[in-house]
Amino acid sequence: MTATDQAIHLAKQAAEAANDKKGLDIVAFDVSEALAITDIFLIVSANNERLVGAIVDAIEERLIADEGRRPTRREGGNENRWVLLDYLDVVVHVQHSEERSLYALERLWKDCPRIELGLNGLAG
Repeated sequence: MTATDQAIHLAKQAAEAANDKKGLDIVAFDVSEALAITDIFLIVSANNERLVGAIVDAIEERLIADEGRRPTRREGGNENRWVLLDYLDVVVHVQHSEERSLYALERLWKDCPRIELGLNGLAG
């Protein structure tokens, strides 16, 4: 099984919104083979809490406006160190750079295929 076209489209929309707000090291993994609960993990980082919040807001606004989708769950918004947006088929992790280094989600999912996001030659 691989990620659906709809999930890939949603991940790309979220990645573009994050990129527009200066999100860093944006990557997406097709985790559909490894997990039954979602198709894609999108990982974004930022250098401070304020920017984490701005990126999360931009992703939510874009997906509501363009796709009519709201996250079914949002966690971690109080401190803005690691915010998770769960769209069922796509889970977005927006992390402070320090959390991203510490938890290293890329290492955990390194065996899963990366999804090309087409962000003007930037990571992803």
